[in-house]
Amino acid sequence: MVDVHAVHKSFGPLEVLRGVDLKVRTGEVTVVLGPSGSGKSTLLRTINHLEKVDRGWIRVDGELIGYRGARGKLHELKEKEVLKQRTRIGFVFQNFNLFPHLTVLDNLVEAPVSALRRPKEEARAAARRLLERVGLSDKADAYPRQLSGGQQQRVAIARALALEPRVLLFDEPTSALDPELVGEVLDVIKDLARAGTTMLVVTHEIGFAREVADTVVFMDGGVVVEQGPPGAVLDSPRHTRTQAFLAKVL
Repeated sequence: MVDVHAVHKSFGPLEVLRGVDLKVRTGEVTVVLGPSGSGKSTLLRTINHLEKVDRGWIRVDGELIGYRGARGKLHELKEKEVLKQRTRIGFVFQNFNLFPHLTVLDNLVEAPVSALRRPKEEARAAARRLLERVGLSDKADAYPRQLSGGQQQRVAIARALALEPRVLLFDEPTSALDPELVGEVLDVIKDLARAGTTMLVVTHEIGFAREVADTVVFMDGGVVVEQGPPGAVLDSPRHTRTQAFLAKVL
C-alpha cells in the first residue's frame, strides 16, 4: 500500500532523511519508533507530500505521490492534483488541527463535501456513523473547545476516516494528551487495526506497538536502523542503537 524508496530530505544544511526505504502492506499496522529528531514525522509528511522529497520517490496504492514520471524524469504535480491524492491518505496530527469555528459534525462533513463533492446530507449521515464508531455520537453539535484532548483526537481520527482513505498516517497521536486520556485514543486505533485498516503510526507507546503492530520500524539519524515483527525488534533488537533506545524507554 505504501512504498517509500530511497527518500532523502534536507532542511538547509540539515539532512533529516538519508535514503529511507519502507513498505507498508495492505491491511497491516506499521509502528515507527525512534528518538526525537530521527526523521519520523518528516517521513510521514513526505508520504502525503506535505514535505517534498529531495531524492527518491513514494507510491501509495501504486500511485506516485506528488509527481508524475515522464521521459525518465519526475515532474511535480499541480497543487490541485496533490490535494486529490491527499484525500486517499488520511493524516492525524498530534495537535488535532480541528477547525475551532465548526461543530464536531461540520468538522467531519467539510472535506467530503468540498473535496469529494458528496451531497451534504449523505456526508452528514456518514459523519454521524463515524462519531458513533469513535464513541462520540453525543458530541456532534459541540465545538472543539468544549471537548477534552482525547475527545478532540478521536474527532480528528473520525475526520480522517470521513474521506475513506486507503491508508491512515498518525503522527504521535497521543503525545499532546494528558496520561489518563491516552488509552481512549489508543483504543480507537486498536479497533481500526482489528478492522483491517492500513496504518502507519509514529508513537512512543511501546506497549501499543507490541500489541497492535504487524511491523515495528526503528529510525535514528534519518535512516531505518531496524525493522521486523514486534517480538523481534522490541525483545531481541540486533542493533546497538535500537538496544540503547529501548533501554531508556522500557
